[in-house]
Formats: sequence, structure tokens, C-alpha cells
Amino acid sequence: MTDADADRDCRAAHPVERAVGMAYYVSDVDGIGGRLRADPEDFRVTEIEAFESEPVDADPGAYNHVLLRATLRDWDTNDFAAALSDALGASRERVSWAGTKDKRAVTTQLFTVRDADPEAVAAVDLGGADIEVLGRTGRDIFFGDLAGNAFEIVVRDPDAPEHVDAVTADLRAFAGVAGEGERGADGADDPADAATVGVPNYFGQQRFGSRRPVTHEIGLAVLRDDWEGAVLAYVGNPSDREPAETREAREYVEETRDWQGGLDRMPEWLGYERAMLHELAERGSSDADDFRAALETAPTNLQRLFVNAAQSALFNRMLSARLERGLPFDRPVAGDAVCFADRDAPDDLPLPDTDRTQRVDEDRVDTVTRHCERGRAFVTAPLVGTETTLAPADTEPGEIERTVLNEAGIEPADFDLPGEFHSTGTRRAVLVRTDLAVTRDPLTFEFRLPKGSYATVLLREYLKGDPDGLD
Repeated sequence: MTDADADRDCRAAHPVERAVGMAYYVSDVDGIGGRLRADPEDFRVTEIEAFESEPVDADPGAYNHVLLRATLRDWDTNDFAAALSDALGASRERVSWAGTKDKRAVTTQLFTVRDADPEAVAAVDLGGADIEVLGRTGRDIFFGDLAGNAFEIVVRDPDAPEHVDAVTADLRAFAGVAGEGERGADGADDPADAATVGVPNYFGQQRFGSRRPVTHEIGLAVLRDDWEGAVLAYVGNPSDREPAETREAREYVEETRDWQGGLDRMPEWLGYERAMLHELAERGSSDADDFRAALETAPTNLQRLFVNAAQSALFNRMLSARLERGLPFDRPVAGDAVCFADRDAPDDLPLPDTDRTQRVDEDRVDTVTRHCERGRAFVTAPLVGTETTLAPADTEPGEIERTVLNEAGIEPADFDLPGEFHSTGTRRAVLVRTDLAVTRDPLTFEFRLPKGSYATVLLREYLKGDPDGLD
């Protein structure tokens, strides 16, 4: 962000985005409109791999996990893992992957299967899935093993494609590298002619649910020790975006607290809601322990997601407050904490190492700014947890962090919770940059993002519409 940007007004985002903390757009230019995912082939995602394996004939005692690369068309990642384990006659818990991908897309990603026969894996035949066995590993693949993702995304039927270049110019300025990699004024169709753009590193709508963004509300209720509110946010809390049958069931639960009646009305496909209602109906009482037990019927990964989503929403609000104040994202101000670049990241995809952080005081701003300009450091904000140290109260980052937490009624100690709800917290870069290439006929965006960053957060700046259309 340039100094000239500091006083600019922020363009308000769609109300559904504002509900999860994404209050503003960077670009003031009107959106291009259009549709995403008109066909799965319009949304291609390929993992940038950072996971090594041994040959297939390596010792299965030492390397008992089979590594495979799957190209999936219109597959939810969890559903594919379940189908793969069923085809192998294996427990679902033996299948791991580095990153969950969107369903209506063509995705290429890595999986491991513990204690599997490579030939049996290679022989699995699932419609819309091409499987290639790569070798053996000594452990499961995890999220941290993914460097990032490469995207090729087509926008169909844009209303105003002529706005693309103006939006790109705004995002180049925000990235703090304006003048580098500039496209021609005619928007030439050469993918190599890319522009370096930047956007706030928001957590995208998928983190919270596009049709019914509630996961953060559940997590915030848990953090406030309001287990009843957390359960009702999940099983009640109807949305106009849901089918009538689902809305009516949720409304009934909220109005009556009749758990058995709610269970009878809740659609069969809403298995987690039904499990919570069944637990409450079986217990026959409604104290805090009962509501907590009901929430804990959710899978452990979903329990973690509730608190993670709360952290994500608070982080988004901090970034929106930073935008509103006109603070830079590409360089620090006094009070910021920066993290340094991950030494093991690919050369062409700088990644922050959130284990190596440093607080910036007034005397160090210029020095650290130079590190940020060279890609050696990243300004961060907290994903709040028990080990979070807030910025000094007399600095703007400190004011932002405390204001956001006070408004939410949350403090770091609240994350000292039982089981899967506990979190020590971490930090996350506030800015994500990428080299963006845009071609026409059809309008196609090609770019790469580090792990944990969302393609839709970049695309929302161009489409500027209902986030349901981005999902």
C-alpha cells in the first residue's frame, strides 16, 4: 500500500462476507460479475508438492504408507478418501491428505494410505478419479507438507470484463510492488505477462460456510462457555439460503427446544445435527454438560474447526480494521509482529515461518521494512490462543487487537478449553501476493498461492458479488 492509499475510503463488502469479518474490498472498481464453476473443468487446482517419497519397492516395514497422486473431477476430498478406503477394504483413518479441496472442480492432490498394497491402490477404479502411485513414505502426509496450490479458474458470462485491468491495478498497488510485471494496456493474452498483485490474507467464506456461515459463531459461543448457544447455533440458526424443509426444522428447534421433535423433523442428510439432537433427546435434560456432550458428538476434526473458525473470524476482523485505518499490509508499523521467510520453502513461492517472529518497535520499522520489500519477512496478525501475546496497547496494532477481542467478548485465556477445543494460537501473514496472469475468451485467471490462502479471496475482488457464487 502506498502512502497515498492511507486516506482512501474502503469499499464495503457483501453482507455475508461482512458477517465473517471480511468487511471491505481493496479495489474500489466495480466488479466484473460472472459465474464460477459453471463446469468442474472451469476450476482447476494443482497442489505445489513438497513431500518426498521412496520407491514403490522400498522396505514396507520402514515405509508402510503408499503415496499417490489423484486427479479428481467433482469429488469432495473427504468423500474420495472414504471411497478409496472402502475400495481397499481399509479403515478411513488410514487415508491422509495435505489439503482439502473444493468439490466442483478438477483437483490434483497427494494422499497417503497406511499399510496398503501399491498394486491394489493403483487398481482402484472410481469414476472421475485418476490415481497414480508415486512411492512409499514412512508417515502420513499432513497439511504442513503442502507448499501451496496452483489455480486456473474460468469466469463465465462476466457482465463487465473491461474492469479487469483496473482491479488489477488496484491490487498491484496494494501489493506494494506497483510497476513490476505490468500488463499491457490492451490486456494482452500472454499468460507469461503476469502482474504481481496482493490482497488481505483473509480466511475465505469456505472456512465458515457459504450458504450458512455459522462455524465461527459456534466457536465463539464455546469460547464464552456458552455450550447451549453453540449447539443452537449449529442445529438451529436457520438461513434463507437453505431448503424450506431444513429451515423449518431449525426454526422448530429454536422455538420449542423439543429435541426429539427436532430430530423427527431434521432431514436425514444433516447427520451431525441429528446426532446432537439425538444426544439431547436421550439425556432428557439440558444443562451445560448435556450441551457440551451433544456438541462433542461431532467428529473431532469438526470440533477443532469450530474454534479454528472463531480464530479465523477474529483474524479477518483485525485485517478489516487495519484496512479501515489505512495501515499498510506490505510493511510494518510500530507494534507489528513480523515473521521471517521459511528457509525450506520453494524458491518461487515464499512462505512465512510463523515460528520465527519478531516484534517491531519504532526504531526497527525502517530496517524490517527493507526485509519485507525483499520477501524476507511478513507482517502478521494473531490467530488468538492461550499463548498469544498481544501487541503493545499504545500501538495501532495493539488497539486493533484489543478492540476486536473486546467486541467479541474474548480473551486469549478463553482458549484454554477441554479436548479438541483447546488452542495455543499462532500467527498468520496479513498480506498474500501472487503473480497473476489473465487471458480472455474465456476469461481465465492463473495464479499460485501459499498453503492456507484462498483463491476466492483474490477472485472476490474481481467479481464483487454474493460469495455463494464464489463457492
